[in-house]
Amino acid sequence: MVSAAEQLAANLNFSALAKADELKKRIWFTVGALLVYRLGTYIPLPGIDPAAWEQIFNTQSGGILGMFNMFSGGGIHRMAIFALNIMPYISASIIIQLMTTVSPSLEALKKEGESGRKIMNQYTRYLTVGLAAVQSYGIAIGLQGTGNVVLHPGIFFLISTTITLTGGTMFLMWLGEQITSRGIGNGISLIILAGIVAQLPSAVAGTLELGRQGALSTGLILVVMVMAVAVIAFIVFMERAQRRLLIQYPKRQVGNRMFEGQSSHLPLKLNTSGVIPPIFASSLLLLPTTVANFNAGGGPGWLTTMTTLLGHGRPLFLLLYIGLIVFFTFFYTAVVFNPTETADNLKKHGGFVPGIRPGERTAEYIDYVLSRITVVGALYLAIVCLIPEILISYAAVPFYFGGTSLLIVVSVTMDTVAQIQGYLLAHQYEGLIKRSKLRGRNR
Repeated sequence: MVSAAEQLAANLNFSALAKADELKKRIWFTVGALLVYRLGTYIPLPGIDPAAWEQIFNTQSGGILGMFNMFSGGGIHRMAIFALNIMPYISASIIIQLMTTVSPSLEALKKEGESGRKIMNQYTRYLTVGLAAVQSYGIAIGLQGTGNVVLHPGIFFLISTTITLTGGTMFLMWLGEQITSRGIGNGISLIILAGIVAQLPSAVAGTLELGRQGALSTGLILVVMVMAVAVIAFIVFMERAQRRLLIQYPKRQVGNRMFEGQSSHLPLKLNTSGVIPPIFASSLLLLPTTVANFNAGGGPGWLTTMTTLLGHGRPLFLLLYIGLIVFFTFFYTAVVFNPTETADNLKKHGGFVPGIRPGERTAEYIDYVLSRITVVGALYLAIVCLIPEILISYAAVPFYFGGTSLLIVVSVTMDTVAQIQGYLLAHQYEGLIKRSKLRGRNR
């Protein structure tokens, strides 16, 4: 039998948006915050020669700078105050999550609920400041030692650049938190999404221009477009895929009344790790190339050899890329999902998996199922990221058609739409409750 919630969800349409004032305020706030972010990506760092940096960037756009420029919405290409974007905050969040597995005090904070979460968020902010400052200082040193990019080198440039870039990251962190609390969707994810989407028109125009010049054939451009649509459809299907474990709750007696046992499901996502594995794998593999390019002499011989072997499309690069994606998929899944904790929570509430003893046996069963579906999730991520990587390597297709960027865009869009639907559903519930109260008074 279809429940009332399912009927509402089935009849849900966005015409109700006009009546949902709270939702409209949240959407407009989100749009305004993202516009502020986009304006910041056009404010250049003081003391930089844009023409000289343009030449340097064009020689290294195929390395890690190109990928980070995609995430920063062109901020690195323009060397803007938001060049670091929100990446230090993401790195700090991942480090804090990893530390919870080895630090008993952080693990205890994680179990304290809302109060523990606030303290961990504060630790994440402190770590973000440190990471952003280190990265900003490294960028300042790199700029000062690269050609004639810096107009007036010296200690003042190093300090001002470090403060400016670190401040830009902290502002974006604050802006993302404001979007999450007062807007719609996850603010940090939406900032990354806005940067990628903002660069898509220029990427499409650049691809068409390559076709006009004869660098890319018309057939290849059509193949890329069809492949992008197919990859998006595949991502949507796989991101919604779940393995549902049946959870049974026994009969219980409250006073003189006996309540029948209930059943529910424990959903296990096929891809629990999200977009973290491709980002980490790409960063690690592109790092040697970027270091060698920043070195005027090309670096030592072993670094030059490694850079050659790890070139785009090379067999070693592709093998390591797949291996790192698979490794980080399993590693990050183990960090964000704890089967033992889940089994303990089920046991506390009286739930059990039919045929499996509660407690340790249930944890082992959940871990067994999760490991099997994570294999499929890792293969899915490898396929999604590998095919576009080959096109990027051999056909000079921009990064924005890569699997990582499409994965981020589709995943964040799905989450945001789901939140909007949740607000609309709650609004319809409120309308039903108000009408039922009015009918009761009229009677």
